[in-house]
Amino acid sequence: MSPQDAPPPIRWNSLGLSVSLRDLIDASEFPMRKLVEQMSFLPVEEQLAVIRRGIEKIVPEEELAGKLAKSRESNTPLRIKYGIDPTGIDVHLGHTVPMQKMRQFQELGHQAVIIIGNYTAMVGDPSGRDEARKKRLTEEQVEANALDYLVQVGKVIDLDRAEVHRNGDWFAKMSFAEVLNLCGKVTVAQLLTRDDFAKRYRAEKPIFMHECLYPVMQAWDSVEIKADIELGGTEQLYSFMLARDLQKDAGVNQQIGVMSPILVGLDGKLRMGKSLGNYIGISEPPYDMMKKFMQLPDDVMRMYFELLTMLPLDEIESLLTGHPKEAKLTLARAVITEYHDDPAAIEAADRWQREISDKALPDDIPIAAISLSELDGDGCVPAMKLLALADLCKSNGEARRSIQQGGAYLGEDKQRIEAFDQPVKVESGLMVWVGKKRFCRVELVD
Repeated sequence: MSPQDAPPPIRWNSLGLSVSLRDLIDASEFPMRKLVEQMSFLPVEEQLAVIRRGIEKIVPEEELAGKLAKSRESNTPLRIKYGIDPTGIDVHLGHTVPMQKMRQFQELGHQAVIIIGNYTAMVGDPSGRDEARKKRLTEEQVEANALDYLVQVGKVIDLDRAEVHRNGDWFAKMSFAEVLNLCGKVTVAQLLTRDDFAKRYRAEKPIFMHECLYPVMQAWDSVEIKADIELGGTEQLYSFMLARDLQKDAGVNQQIGVMSPILVGLDGKLRMGKSLGNYIGISEPPYDMMKKFMQLPDDVMRMYFELLTMLPLDEIESLLTGHPKEAKLTLARAVITEYHDDPAAIEAADRWQREISDKALPDDIPIAAISLSELDGDGCVPAMKLLALADLCKSNGEARRSIQQGGAYLGEDKQRIEAFDQPVKVESGLMVWVGKKRFCRVELVD
């Protein structure tokens, strides 16, 4: 083989796959072309090891190996579906769990297909809270949210190698007769097996007709894009299985549901959610993310490592048998790097070490301007009044309680204020603290 006929060098990613292999196949005419085609997908067992990591349920699991084998034999990527309803624009780590699995499928050589549910979003997820279901979004609001979603989703999924569809592309074209035909494929009894509908039915809470269309629409998306695998949480089992029924009726291959566990929030108990305040947003500043990671209960770290990182399982096991602080720092750095970059993650870890772990002074200390007229002739002010003037307490009463409970301090060495009427000599630069998180530096003004 002459030098000009030699294949281009192959680049490898973290899963051991060639990131340019398909382009190489398309562009090359070298004699080993057929060998390269056979090597474009990992062996089935190796793919299964990646797919099964951090997965709670695969339904029906017995079909997955067969799909992967057929894909490998025909050198045809599987079509992996992930649907998003753009009802809001803040993506947190809980949302990214199925997205991470989608990225892994991409690394394995399969086709990512993202459904932006612009029409399902206007229906509203019937599993949402009552007030959320009553708030119907306009097309303009949904589209604005969709664009923001894609920016955030692009931090996890390689959008350059993904198909992106809006389900309005097919639902907007349906005639009323076609909608009736679709509804005729699903019985009311089937809908009432869905957990949220069943609970509301038993509680005699209203279930509106348009809400019944929501799972049917989600399932029909799989027919339209010919999904082989759909990703999501375990609560979506009903919609995944309904999609299989509709695909069978339409004469297309049936999908397999690959379902992730629900990521718990910072409290270590409840599902991560913004309304509960127990979330880490992927667009938050690196230091804010770092502080939240370091609050994690020790017993949820394994879940976070497995669902949010691709660190090898033996390395995770080693980290979890060591000091929890070091494990959390490693976890935080790995995740923060994913959404920002490695220097930002390193700086966030170093800053946390300085300001919190080592109890050094923060870098960004708020300034509290206090007028000289508030001081007595000796340049002093009662401690209780100082806390209120510095806006560290909302009232003298709150300041009195903070001092009585031993939670107020003065100076960079945090000397405890002993009495609410203790006279404090005030000079510019004085540090004042209430608890660990409220602090300021005083600046005297005329």
